Amino acid sequence: MTNFHMRFGTEVADALRDGRPVVALESTIVSHGLPRPDNLLVARQIEQAVRDAGAVPATIGMVGGELVVGLDDAQLTRLATVDGVSKLSVRDLAVAAATGADGATTVAATSAVAATAGIGVFATGGLGGVHREAAQSFDESADLVTLARTPIAVVCAGVKSILDVGATLERLETLGVAVVGYRTRRFPGFYLTDAGFDLDWSVDSPEQVADVLTARERQGVHHGGLIVANPLPVDEQLDPDLHDRTLTEGLAMLERDGVTGKAVTPFLLAHFHSATQGASLAVNVRIILRNADLAARIAVAAAARLSDAA
Repeated sequence: MTNFHMRFGTEVADALRDGRPVVALESTIVSHGLPRPDNLLVARQIEQAVRDAGAVPATIGMVGGELVVGLDDAQLTRLATVDGVSKLSVRDLAVAAATGADGATTVAATSAVAATAGIGVFATGGLGGVHREAAQSFDESADLVTLARTPIAVVCAGVKSILDVGATLERLETLGVAVVGYRTRRFPGFYLTDAGFDLDWSVDSPEQVADVLTARERQGVHHGGLIVANPLPVDEQLDPDLHDRTLTEGLAMLERDGVTGKAVTPFLLAHFHSATQGASLAVNVRIILRNADLAARIAVAAAARLSDAA
C-alpha cells in the first residue's frame, strides 16, 4: 500500500488490507526520548510487545523526506543512531518532506499520520500538555489540539509529571477529548501512579475500550481522540520523594539555563535520568512496554468487533 505522501511497510499494509489489528508507535521516543544504545533495543522490545499481544506494530517516522507507516529494522536503526534527526510535530511534516529530512514523529504527528493511514489505536509513554508558567509563555503541546480533531485512541501513562497536570486536564475537557482511566478513577502522572486528579470515567478491560470506540462510530457524532490513561502499579512507579526532589532541581535548572520550547521536555527527561541514576529510565521503559501491550489488546478487541459486525 502506497500513496503520494507516505509509504506503508509491507507487514502493516497487509494487516490493514486484511482488517487485522494494528498499533501505531511514535519514533520520537527512539531518537529523542531514550539514550543510545538503549533506544534501539527498547524500540524493538516495544514492537515485540505489540506482536506478543496479537497485533502488528506500525512505528511511524520520516526517512529521507518520506513518511513511513511501519518502519523496517534498517529504517528504525537509522532514526535511532544517526545525528540530526528532526523532531516532527504536525506542522513540520510538509516542510520536512520537502527538504528530504530524517524525522521522528511526536505524539501529535504520529496520531495524525496514524489516523490518516486508517490506524485507530496508538501506544505512547506520556502525553505532552500545558507547561508550567503557561499563563506567561503560552507554552502548550500540540498533542492537545491535535487530539481534539483526530479520531484515535491513545494509550498512555497520563501526561508527564514535569507539566501542569491540572491545567492539561482542563484543556482536554475544553477541547472535547475524552479521558478514561484504565482500572482507575485517578489520573496517572507518568513516573507516578497518581498525579492527584480524579477522572469521570474508567474502563476495566480492552473489550470495554473497544466498545467505546464502536459506540463512537455508531453515533456518527464528530469526536476527537480518546485517551486511555494506564497507570503504573504503585510498586513500579518512581519513588515519589525522589521524583519531587528531581523535578524541583530540574525546573530550577531550566530557568537558570534559559531552556524553552521543544527543548524543555528532553532537557528535563535527561536530568531525571542523570539525577535518579537511571531509575527514571527504567520506569520509562516499563511504562511504554505496558502501554504497548494494552494498546495491542485493545486493537485486537476492536478488530474483533468489526469482524463480528461484518
